[in-house]
Amino acid sequence: MNAPVDLNMLAMAIWGILFLIFMVQLIRSIRLVPTKSAYVVERLGKYHGTLEAGFHALIPFIDKVAYVHDLKEETIDVPPQECFSKDEVNVEVDGVIYISVMDPVKASYGITDYRYAAMQLAQTTTRSVIGTLELDRTFEERDLISAKVVDVLDKAGHIWGIKVHRYEIKNISPPETVKNAMEMQVNAEREKRALLAKSEGEKQSQINRSEGIKSEMINVSEGEMQKRINEAEGKAQEILSIAAATAESINKLAEAINAPGGKQSLEMQLGSRYLKQIKGIQGDNNKVILPGNMLDYAAWMKGIKQK
Repeated sequence: MNAPVDLNMLAMAIWGILFLIFMVQLIRSIRLVPTKSAYVVERLGKYHGTLEAGFHALIPFIDKVAYVHDLKEETIDVPPQECFSKDEVNVEVDGVIYISVMDPVKASYGITDYRYAAMQLAQTTTRSVIGTLELDRTFEERDLISAKVVDVLDKAGHIWGIKVHRYEIKNISPPETVKNAMEMQVNAEREKRALLAKSEGEKQSQINRSEGIKSEMINVSEGEMQKRINEAEGKAQEILSIAAATAESINKLAEAINAPGGKQSLEMQLGSRYLKQIKGIQGDNNKVILPGNMLDYAAWMKGIKQK
């Protein structure tokens, strides 16, 4: 009697386990795909389709989600690696890659691990690019190195189903001895610029002082020149004024002489002045000619003319 009961219980347990497995698979076959995600589905081990964002129901035991991809942009740290520059200096370089999955099928079946592959390709490309540059240029040509790495990764990304947006170098670390030499060089350049700036300042100061002295001398000479010009113009104006007054007096005198009785009046004035001059004549060497007739004005005028 116990054997059949045990068999029934065993059968029920087995059916219960199978039902539980079926329910688990049924629940797992219902998939809710988030936004910016993609699920790659295989049916009986073969690629069947890609599930995009939304609700999806799979066939239990037949369909399986083989790969899950996040379509958002992600970052991959490139670990530090040693690179030799063109001038045989060993530097340590690390960076970061920004990529995103564009084709989930290629990202699943085109390569085993696209993240690891991108990181390795970025390292090898970085080494090859730095090998063509001298140490000083490696610090200046970061954009060149990044652009070259992005170009190489982008070509491979078409096969891997990914898009490489950019590659940034985080650090370029030379050896301590090179760092010390570079610091000494920087200090020397800084001191050189300081000396040049000081000399340029002194030079400009001397130039400014000489320009000031020159301007002062020019202003003084121009002031002196203007003074002389003004004095000359004043004298010329004075001479012109005197000449104009003299000409006017002569014109008036001529008009007076030409007037009736003017000539006789002039002769009388001249005679009067002549007599006044005679009073001041002294000495034996002075000769005075007097007319015989004191009333003869013509004789007076003749004596004046001879005088």
